[in-house]
Amino acid sequence: METMAVVLQGPEQLAVSRLDLSPPGRDDVVVDVEWSGISTGTERLLWSGRMPTFPGMGYPLVPGYESVGRIASAGPDSGRRVGEKVFVPGARCFGTVRGLFGGAASRLVVPSAKALPISESLEERGVLLALAATAAHAISGGVRSPDLVIGHGVLGRLLARLAIASGDPPPTVRETNPDRAAGARGYRVVDPSADPRRDYRAIYDVSGDSSILDTLVGRLAPGGEIVLAGFYVDPLAFAFAPAFMREARIRIAAQWQEADLLDVKQLAESGQLSLDGLITHRQASSDAPAAYRTAFTDPACLKMILDWRNGT
Repeated sequence: METMAVVLQGPEQLAVSRLDLSPPGRDDVVVDVEWSGISTGTERLLWSGRMPTFPGMGYPLVPGYESVGRIASAGPDSGRRVGEKVFVPGARCFGTVRGLFGGAASRLVVPSAKALPISESLEERGVLLALAATAAHAISGGVRSPDLVIGHGVLGRLLARLAIASGDPPPTVRETNPDRAAGARGYRVVDPSADPRRDYRAIYDVSGDSSILDTLVGRLAPGGEIVLAGFYVDPLAFAFAPAFMREARIRIAAQWQEADLLDVKQLAESGQLSLDGLITHRQASSDAPAAYRTAFTDPACLKMILDWRNGT
């Protein structure tokens, strides 16, 4: 069995290639992918060659952890049925080619536990469940929901929407790029220069800016918390005295867990969490090299997804 997959041979060396798939086992499912998302965080770092070294890192690799498709075949012990619409957060089924994170392909072989059934109503928006789970995990680990979010990309918007969905007051979202200021739903987006507040109790940063901590400490109320929910390549540092005077807390939000994914799936399927308006660009999988470059270089691109429906 074969698949067409996005393969990064090295930094900025990306192609769509035919790969052999690992044979499915009794508890595996084969998923024909319809849509996969491009992450402007981890995938940008893999594409640029700036991803920090970690176990399993290396090229060539298949990226992607945001795939939606249908089960084409199901092993006798999988407990799943052919035709189910599922979300798949990546795969490792490409032989000697690494799956980091292995979701950007036309067909995947995964354990049934990694294929989460989702409602037909989500359509391609199902690719956003991983980012929504990331936002939910960041909030669930803290004392309170954000009252200030740094960055109005997809993750920043999801943080704001989740805070409102939970019944908390709408946060303020700070964005320096005027092209990204639009699209707020029930909260306000401000330029930092137009925001005089210095009493935020929970600041969630998704900018990935390693030099931002001193600025955030200056916006924090005494005893407040800064949550680092982005991905930071360069070392982070801050001046101790201002943080000491505020008795500031700094927390790092790690990878989402299964419970976070199940929570946001329920919220999205019930309509409590809207995933509308977040996917701005769609491209055929055959045009993946151009799609990745657009996703990483065009500020107007909030979320790029690849269409694999003709890619098998």
